[in-house]
Order: sequence, then structure tokens, then C-alpha cells
Amino acid sequence: MQILIIEDEPRAANQLQNMLKACSFEYQLLDSIDTVEDAILWFQQHNTPDLVFMDIQLADGLSFEIFQKVEVEAPIIFTTAFDQYAIQAFKVNSVDYLLKPIQKDELDSALNKFSKSNNTPAIEPAILKQLLGSMQATNHRSGILVKEGSGFVQIKTSELLYVYSQDSITFGVTSVKRYIIDETMDQLFNSLDSDQFYRINRGQIVSKISIQKIDSYFNHRVKLSISNPRDQEFIVSRQKTSDFKEWMNT
Repeated sequence: MQILIIEDEPRAANQLQNMLKACSFEYQLLDSIDTVEDAILWFQQHNTPDLVFMDIQLADGLSFEIFQKVEVEAPIIFTTAFDQYAIQAFKVNSVDYLLKPIQKDELDSALNKFSKSNNTPAIEPAILKQLLGSMQATNHRSGILVKEGSGFVQIKTSELLYVYSQDSITFGVTSVKRYIIDETMDQLFNSLDSDQFYRINRGQIVSKISIQKIDSYFNHRVKLSISNPRDQEFIVSRQKTSDFKEWMNT
């Protein structure tokens, strides 16, 4: 069984592979891809895999954008940290979906469903448009629960300068303090206002109000000067540079 994993968090991709082995699912991993751009190139250059595990939020956008560029004929099991507000829309257009953190019994069920499926339903254009609209229409949160001492406090999202991930821990930084946020980067970013926050690379999210200066950087990237940087460097990934500039102009 030849599979393709499209997932922007290496740890999550590795965990998925380990869980597949625990489910006694015999497979050959063709590739593990972390961006929409690379996924499009992969499908253009390779034969169709037997099964695709596809995260919804990738390093450079939503995986649904892949279907706007190439025809994907393989069965798909979506993996997502999203709540179920948009899940039902694409449930009938894929083999199954798995909510993160993935549970072994749910993975077993999805694999069983895949083994019994005789054909691969296509992702319909109308459904795709609905999905993208649903993702963009999310109600954005105004507060975040963060750890402080032995308890928790809530801070306003408007106070956040940036967020970063280090050693699998998510940190949120304000003008005066750094907090631990008990959420993954995907979960947090999906709930923030995309007009005010931008995920410049896999491990960093910046707020528009925090950006003081933008400088050219090598390999067609840009480097940001951010308020209260706390020894962090802020470099926009090459795939996102053009989109980031457009975001800054809005």
C-alpha cells in the first residue's frame, strides 16, 4: 500500500506513521510534504498513491487549495485540528476525517472504511468553494487562556505581539511578558483573526501591530523587525513572501 502524507508538523507526521504501524497497516511511504506548493508539484510529477493523509492547515495555506490546481484522484483521509463546523461539508467527499490528536480506534475505523470503499469520490468544485468559505468565516476569538504560575489567566488577543513554537511548546508574547499557551500552533492560528495575524512560517505567527520594519533577506525571503523579539528571528518563508506582502497592504 503506497501512501502520501501531507502534514506541516514533522512530529504529527511521525506520530501518524507510528500509529499506522500499531494498527498493523502495511504501507510504503512515498513522501511526506508540508506545503500546498510542494503538494501541487508532487501530484503533477508522480503517479497517484493508493491513499493520502492530508492535514487541512499547511505551512502556506489550506490544503483545499491543492484541488484548485491539480486533480487528485486518490482516496483522502483528512486530519485536522479544526472543530466540526466544516467537517460535514467534506465528509462525503473523502474516505474519512480524523480530529487531532488522532486516536488509534478512530484511525482503525478510517482504515477499515478505506479498505471497504470501491471507488474514490471526487472533490466537487461547489463543495470546495463551500469549504474555503467556511474556513474564512470562522468567528475569531477575542481572548486566550494562558498559563500563569500554577493556574491560568486570560489575555486579549489584541495584546499578542507574536506566537512561536519551541520544543513542542506554544508561547505567546505581549509587550511585557511571555506566556505558555496550551494549544498547538494549528489550533491557535485557526482561531485568530487572519486580518491581524499571519503565520510567517511553521513555527511563528506575528500580529500586524508588532511589525516595525521589513527587510529583504536572501533566497527571496524577508526578515521582520518585531516588538519585544526576545532573541527570536522572524523570517518569512519563501513560499509565503508574496502573500505576506499582500497581507501587509490590506
